[in-house]
Amino acid sequence: MPTSTPPAPTLGRRERERLLRRAAMLDAALAVFAENGYAGASVDEIAERAEFGKGTIYNYFPGGKDELFLTLFEERVVGWLHEVVARSFPDDADLSTPPAARAAFRGFIGALLRQFSESREALLMFMKEGYRTRLDVEHEAAFSQHFLSVIEAVARPIEVAVAAGALRPLPARTVAHVLMGNVRGYLMAEVDAECDPSGTFEPAPFGSSSEAAEFLTTVLFDGLLAP
Repeated sequence: MPTSTPPAPTLGRRERERLLRRAAMLDAALAVFAENGYAGASVDEIAERAEFGKGTIYNYFPGGKDELFLTLFEERVVGWLHEVVARSFPDDADLSTPPAARAAFRGFIGALLRQFSESREALLMFMKEGYRTRLDVEHEAAFSQHFLSVIEAVARPIEVAVAAGALRPLPARTVAHVLMGNVRGYLMAEVDAECDPSGTFEPAPFGSSSEAAEFLTTVLFDGLLAP
């Protein structure tokens, strides 16, 4: 008879406090980056916002501002993207037919849009910053590597659907780039409309993430030509 997996040990008080302090520092860094941009942010202001000494910030994040910025991207953007992929495409996901694959990817797109609403502050900050032009080569490579890990994760269910004959035999990673790029483009259109004081950009015509997901799924999986 198989034995059950033992429960994970409960964190001790000191470790819980350490994680809470770390989260508070990241929350403060996100707020400062969102208000001042990467270039205008400083560790001094982040420390003041978090109500910790500057030295304490460096104890947790020895790389200072760059490390805080990269950690926010790793944990509050890339981390949740991987979670959305995992939830949307479990091992038993049905990708065996065109309708089933369409439904699965529609659910994935909808989950991305809903998560954007829930993580809006972090995502808007990164979308507006254009971080690749502001960090050194080492950090730029790290950001690119993290993004490619998401593309690899999205490519896997695409490969499964292609192998089942549910999707056309196109390069899975390229398709993943196109899918994620279109979702990002839609979100950028929302940001442009929201941040443009002149009113030049029209707001998105969809009242819910479900409607927007259906729109993107139609464009990506059904095409633009009339049947």
